[in-house]
Amino acid sequence: MLLSSGLAPVLLIGGFTLAAHLQPAGYDATRDTISALAGHAATDRWVMTVALVGVGVCHVVTALGLRPVAVAGRVLLAVGGVATLLVAAFPLPRTGSSAPHAVAALVAFGALTVWPALARRSFAATVVLSVLLAWFGYELFSDGDRVGLSERVLAAAQALWPLCVAVACSRASTMDGHAARNVRR
Repeated sequence: MLLSSGLAPVLLIGGFTLAAHLQPAGYDATRDTISALAGHAATDRWVMTVALVGVGVCHVVTALGLRPVAVAGRVLLAVGGVATLLVAAFPLPRTGSSAPHAVAALVAFGALTVWPALARRSFAATVVLSVLLAWFGYELFSDGDRVGLSERVLAAAQALWPLCVAVACSRASTMDGHAARNVRR
């Protein structure tokens, strides 16, 4: 659980950083989306595709391991992971958009925004993630200059939150173990 939750942000942030570095001079990480890095028009698209697959698998594994968390939240985290896998499976075409890609991305962003509240771990995290999702949506649908930046901030926050929950659960478990040992003494 700690390994998978820790690996997700490393894969995501490392993936979009490396993939952006490999793009030709016209790519702008502030303006252009993460999905463009895995799209058919991208240079070395395999880098971001592998990163997305890894992140999706990490979310599913983390969801399976977060047993102290409410089942509804775990299910939604797993749905977000599977949807992330589908984002990788349905890359953007060379030109235009893709309905399957858009639906998968919408489900992934939605599930990864709402799961903390359903996990009964943090309504505040869902509020923060919702604000970041609204910013991304605004930039995306208004053809803003910061679509890529807003998406990266949102996606990074969504990838980091499972790690925060896993660390908190691990600490609570460790503290419970110490308390049980002290009672036996």
